[in-house]
Amino acid sequence: MPASADELVALLDLEELDLDLFRGRQPETSLQRVFGGQVAAQALLAAARTVDAEYVAHSLHSYFLLPGDTAVPIIYDVERLRDGRSFATRRVVARQHGRAIYYLTANFQKAEEGFEHQDAMPEVIPPEEGLDLGAMFRSRGAGSTDEWEREWAALDVRYVGNSQQGLPEDPSRPARARLWIRVDGDLGEDPMRHLAAFTYASDMTLLGSTLVPHGVHVGSPGMQVASLDHTVWFHRPFRADRWWLYDQESPSATGGRGLAVARVFTQDGTLGATVAQEGLIRRRD
Repeated sequence: MPASADELVALLDLEELDLDLFRGRQPETSLQRVFGGQVAAQALLAAARTVDAEYVAHSLHSYFLLPGDTAVPIIYDVERLRDGRSFATRRVVARQHGRAIYYLTANFQKAEEGFEHQDAMPEVIPPEEGLDLGAMFRSRGAGSTDEWEREWAALDVRYVGNSQQGLPEDPSRPARARLWIRVDGDLGEDPMRHLAAFTYASDMTLLGSTLVPHGVHVGSPGMQVASLDHTVWFHRPFRADRWWLYDQESPSATGGRGLAVARVFTQDGTLGATVAQEGLIRRRD
């Protein structure tokens, strides 16, 4: 996986094969399947490459269909569903070995004025006081730490706490987690690059919040964990290489599936995005 911001930018640089057809490269990785955030970010960029620059992505909705093969590139085929005066819509299918592994629908909008309101940012410790995620893995064994440093070094992640430890008690919401995250380096000024880099990072920790009340985590023995779908609503511009708070909550887990919803705040309290994901959280004997 990318070990720096520069390597992440290179990973998100798609090759155009033909009209509305793109190829995404693969990073060096020991993971057994393609990271979901990678295919989501590359698919979003493929869609963006087919709309005029005056249209800005405001939402994406997607399904993970099959595990991606890390040994071969991914082909992104874009379908132009709508080109309106205010909105443009694209559908993207990601393929490997002749099979669809991921579907994304993205909507884009021209900037306009309108009503304004947002949730207030919760009171939270600053990122400098959060626990480095590598330190958390260290407490679970050296293997997890080595994997983190090898695969996720492009991201700086500081754990604030969860509903079991570190966050104010709220029995009505038993599954919560908060983290500060940023890309560890400068991404430049391209707004679409920041949206794609955020999309990449947004898939990393969500399902962990669904496991908080159950005494296990994503890497626990016997756990089978995988993203099933992923949705992002982009509300306001923000930089993925500056700290953003991932305020996660899981309202439900049932039937081997967990649902996570997250608000994304910048340090000044701006609500930049909302994310939702349902995933497989199956305990195997």
